[in-house]
Amino acid sequence: MDLDAYTAAHREEWDRLGRLAAKRRFTGAEADELIDGYQAGASQLSAIKATAGQSVPGDRLSLVLSRARLRFTGAGTNALTSIPAFFVYSLPAALYRIRWLCLWATVAFVAVAVVYGVWALNTPGVLANVGSAELRRQFAEEDFVNYYSEHGMAEFSAMVWTNNAWIAAQCIAFGILGVYAPYILFMNAQSIGISGALMVAHDKTDVFFLYLAPHGQLELYAIFVAGAAGMRIFWAWIAPGARTRMQALAEDARALFTVVIGLVIALLVSGVIEGYVTRQDWPWVIKIGIGSIALGAFLAYQWILGRRAVLAGETGDLGEFESGARRIISA
Repeated sequence: MDLDAYTAAHREEWDRLGRLAAKRRFTGAEADELIDGYQAGASQLSAIKATAGQSVPGDRLSLVLSRARLRFTGAGTNALTSIPAFFVYSLPAALYRIRWLCLWATVAFVAVAVVYGVWALNTPGVLANVGSAELRRQFAEEDFVNYYSEHGMAEFSAMVWTNNAWIAAQCIAFGILGVYAPYILFMNAQSIGISGALMVAHDKTDVFFLYLAPHGQLELYAIFVAGAAGMRIFWAWIAPGARTRMQALAEDARALFTVVIGLVIALLVSGVIEGYVTRQDWPWVIKIGIGSIALGAFLAYQWILGRRAVLAGETGDLGEFESGARRIISA
């Protein structure tokens, strides 16, 4: 091949392709011309490389082809631009999908806590097994309240946040086992029931609920959400519906594991309330009101914004391109 002659013969085509690649908008005819020019240019570049190897005309044509390809394939998505879409669509949609399971987890948790509390109060010897009479008195009259102020505010907030976030992440990550999330919820309900019984037995019922209410509303509900997400992942494996088991597991696990990010933020808020608000000498109506507003905001995010995201077609899962082809179909 005479490279100079070949370049001269096709220079006008390549220049035209370069001009089309630089345009911001296309007519229908120009779009067709761009694709045809790209296909012809790709064949010509292949011929140049096969006969002349690397060359200046070939490098220039390769650059033109690269720019043309971006015009009909698009550039890669900037990860930062995906953040608003994640918090407006993906995360609330994933939370909305498990809304009823979250409520059932809440009801079951409260039921277990109440049953254990009533049982501990009315069964002789149960509270005695918790510790000596002096230890029980100290817990009810001193330790329960002092727990919220024995550390610095920032240190205490960070401590409870990391602990609760770790529990939530485990509920979702090990949800596929089917027993881990219910076990975590059961053990926490049992603990709260016994603690409540100790406080009631020492006439500290008001202290128990007043100190739990500011931060506990959002904190406990976040744990319920984590448990619900973990159980939903397990159920996708058990009852996949029209999907294969692996497909159902992959789709629901991808969608629901995004819940971890939302719960980390929610538990950070509850940790700040627990570290900075609960210990304050403010009227209880203000402290509990702050906790109620935090829970209300989370519920609105889950139920209202989540419903809008689902109605818009969002599931919380990755898009088809990001998650990969689901199956190969012969056309």
